[in-house]
Amino acid sequence: MTNMYPLNPADYFTLAMDEEIRNEEMPGSLCGFALELDQLPNIIILKQRITEFGERFPIVHTRLKKHTKRFYWTDTLLKSPIFFEHICQNPTEQNTFHNQCILELLNIKQNREDQSPITFHLIQSVSKTTFLMRWMHPFCDARGAELILKYLCTDDINLRFNFNPLEIQPLVDQQMAKYSWWQKIDLFIKAKRYVSQIDQLRSIIHADITAKPQQLNFQTYTLTLEQSQTVKSLARQHLGITGTSLYYIGCFMRALHAMDKTQIGDAYCTPYVFNLRKNKALSPIFGNHVAPLFAQAPKSLITQRSALFQHLKQQNNRAIREKLDYAFLPAMWAASWLSLNRYGNELRKSMGSSSERSSFWFSDIGSVDLPNNQLLGSTITKVLHLCQITSPPALAFLSCQLNQQLSFSYNFIEPLFTPEWIADLHKKMLEELITNTN
Repeated sequence: MTNMYPLNPADYFTLAMDEEIRNEEMPGSLCGFALELDQLPNIIILKQRITEFGERFPIVHTRLKKHTKRFYWTDTLLKSPIFFEHICQNPTEQNTFHNQCILELLNIKQNREDQSPITFHLIQSVSKTTFLMRWMHPFCDARGAELILKYLCTDDINLRFNFNPLEIQPLVDQQMAKYSWWQKIDLFIKAKRYVSQIDQLRSIIHADITAKPQQLNFQTYTLTLEQSQTVKSLARQHLGITGTSLYYIGCFMRALHAMDKTQIGDAYCTPYVFNLRKNKALSPIFGNHVAPLFAQAPKSLITQRSALFQHLKQQNNRAIREKLDYAFLPAMWAASWLSLNRYGNELRKSMGSSSERSSFWFSDIGSVDLPNNQLLGSTITKVLHLCQITSPPALAFLSCQLNQQLSFSYNFIEPLFTPEWIADLHKKMLEELITNTN
């Protein structure tokens, strides 16, 4: 009998985005973590560990297929390979080989039904090694992907077996089960009012929307230890211990505004996620376990640094106080019965104006917590975080921390944005991050 694993409401949320990206003739919602290593890991043991991982979690060998009106991860008759090696044959090309290989893997187009949920790639040249994990966003979220990396980096087999297989009930359903039907209706109404309020201000979009999307590109910058400590200190000063992500968002809004202050629109608006997992949770690894929130700031506040941060903090406090994060769970459940095109349009377009809701996408996975910061004896020197996005906004800002150093990855769609434009944007972003004046 063929095993079928259902998608939870948050999986369907990301599947709708996958459909939106595919509708633009792009590869869908592919994501990746790339670890730059100081040397080649033990390839034999790496293959064994990935094989073990696939045996413990057989869902990695499934395919996403539609049965009646629902989507399921469905077993296949044959297990396709999920580990690949890419070796630079020309020493003169090794400086560009790794990035080009990553870009090719993130931009490859496949039918959704033929695509592996997750694959692993070891990219090698004479003086550099990169380990890339690429996954489909409907398969898991960034935190789940980090747990998969953590599994592969854990040498103690007993600790690896602490990672539990699929739970019967997804976290989204577990949270929803805590509420009565009347409470769920109240939460649904809260979410609808929240979105209606957000949509009163038209989002500012910097992408060149006259251009046809061609490919994803990315640029990653690692801050020095001193710069990272300065940023953390200023984030705590302006937004408290738990407001680091809001500090990045606020600084990014100001950097974008500095790039072009004449952009039409009323406000910067960005979606970010509330993670349902408990800290240090090792289960479940698979599936998306998030609910969306928005950070929005009117153009009139962008030039006032302290006022902007105060606004974002108050907005976030209100969202938590009124349980607006959980309010989206019933809405996500109800929307999972919509067609993908209808759901995608509801997610992207503002009610009333039908304009793009998001100015940019944002993700902050915090500190990358991998055992001894090593993969099979190879020290991890850098993390690259990547994701396909819709166009517009055609821009995503992704952040993480490794070895107490902050890493920022700008993912963008060409030619709606250019590498030169992104480089200029980062200079302005860095100024915002380490400056303490209006």
